[in-house]
Amino acid sequence: MDKRIMVVDDDPDILITIRKIFENEGYEVFTVDSGIDCINELERGFNGIILMDIMMPFMDGWDTIMEIMKRGFDKDVIISILTARGTPDHEKIKGLESYIYDYITKPFDTKKLISNVKQMVAM
Repeated sequence: MDKRIMVVDDDPDILITIRKIFENEGYEVFTVDSGIDCINELERGFNGIILMDIMMPFMDGWDTIMEIMKRGFDKDVIISILTARGTPDHEKIKGLESYIYDYITKPFDTKKLISNVKQMVAM
């Protein structure tokens, strides 16, 4: 897996923070603020790691992941959830578990996040 990350989050502070963290680690970082923009980046050929927020307007993270699967984009990405929700919504996650590498809660531990992403890159 290439050192490419797409951060999908509607909070601009999260986008800026994660961009800085991973650019300092040598990653190419794409930031988008909606599920629709995530799908658009995948259509343009993005492959790599996706850090996906769950609670977003219009198209939440679960719906975005389902759309990624439906369109067959899951072959070239590894998805981790990055959310303020403490526990997964078991109804929404049903059937998607095998597509999700990790479930990381905000506020996140920077060192743990970097370590998790490095593990995903090594896959």
